[in-house]
Amino acid sequence: MCSSDLLTQPTRRRLSAHFRAADPVMAALVEAAGPYRLRPVHCDSPFEHLARAIASQQISGAAARAILGRFVAAFGGKAGAFPRPDRISTVRDEQLRAVGFSATKVAALKDLARHTLAGVVPDTRTLESLDDAAIVTRLTQVRGIGPWTVQMMLMFQLGRLDVLPRDDYGVRNGFRIAYGKRELPTPATLEKFGRSEEHTSELQSLAYLV
Repeated sequence: MCSSDLLTQPTRRRLSAHFRAADPVMAALVEAAGPYRLRPVHCDSPFEHLARAIASQQISGAAARAILGRFVAAFGGKAGAFPRPDRISTVRDEQLRAVGFSATKVAALKDLARHTLAGVVPDTRTLESLDDAAIVTRLTQVRGIGPWTVQMMLMFQLGRLDVLPRDDYGVRNGFRIAYGKRELPTPATLEKFGRSEEHTSELQSLAYLV
């Protein structure tokens, strides 16, 4: 796993106590959610994770799985191993197009391979040693990888706690519903709220995930 279990019972009690004093609405959400059961998924290769993210953009899950299956079959190693960045860097664009990638995604995959070979996209051990801001800065240098993609990786693969995906529609709409707002908050408004004195703690994102 890329991270150990995130929320022990004492930590949850501390989270609840903090929000009962600072934000009753958030406290109610934490209580309603019950025990925290989300666990990070295995994260062997940042290159593979980001390549899969690129493949999945703006298409259905079934379509992405089909394309990735052809991609692995055509360019992967033995026993269905995921293609390596050095292999993808030498593959012709038309070969990648042939397995189903659009021209835009071909460019993104090639750029991902180049940044991985250059060390900008590091291996898992190096990635885990970096702080959140450094990870966002490095990975968003890759064409087609934006802050949202990296934030999802921080939360669900690396198990980072202090992550607020301010651009995520679900988070913004959840905030609107919970706090009885008529309008969807702007990303800047959500960021200001989340980084206010009452909400700045390493446990912030746990509350937003309920």
